[in-house]
Amino acid sequence: MVPFEDVCRRGGDHALRALDKFLAGTGPVHQSLHRIDRLLRELNVPYAVIGGLALNAHGFRRATIDVDVLITEQGLAALFASLECTGFAPIPPSNRTLRDLESTARIDFFITGNYPGDGKPKPIPFPDPALASIEIDGVHYVTLPHLVELKLASGMTNFGRMKDLADAQQLIQFLPLPLEFHEQLHEYVRPKFDELRHGTQEGLKMGPEIHAYTWTPAPQTPPASSRNPH
Repeated sequence: MVPFEDVCRRGGDHALRALDKFLAGTGPVHQSLHRIDRLLRELNVPYAVIGGLALNAHGFRRATIDVDVLITEQGLAALFASLECTGFAPIPPSNRTLRDLESTARIDFFITGNYPGDGKPKPIPFPDPALASIEIDGVHYVTLPHLVELKLASGMTNFGRMKDLADAQQLIQFLPLPLEFHEQLHEYVRPKFDELRHGTQEGLKMGPEIHAYTWTPAPQTPPASSRNPH
């Protein structure tokens, strides 16, 4: 079995075909997304998809080679205790990563209460998915403000995660995010949001016109009191 991420990293026609399938929503990453969604719902485990798939769900198209899932420590323990005959298997030595044995895509889990970026304590931890998710097209994703906060906090504190700042900048530019969006963010990341937004506006003045969609909040499915998946 060749892991899906290895297929993509080899480049060539296989990688291009994988990209086409991703953009069509039919490739291994989306297949694994829907399989892990079904399993977590069956186990009644709250979760929220983050990372590249969340960028896509909120309106910015970018390919990714894996599924990133926000989950509590208790939820992860319940999931790993129920893996028999599910088609998922742990990827050693990590206890927070699964392989979808059918699609070969990887699923990475991020734990509520841990910290993005450098992993050190900061005002923005990974939130509780039961309190920070919305349902889009039948899947639970982290809300847009939380996604932007996590991207900014990660890129601000880890030089190796500069792509997270780029993701935040792309959301600001291409949705586009209005000035008032600033008020939905934690004060810890507001200066960086303002810096990126100002830089984006200045860049657009100097470069060719970029047609962007007008941002509106993603449609939310009113959650149950605990916002647990059903």
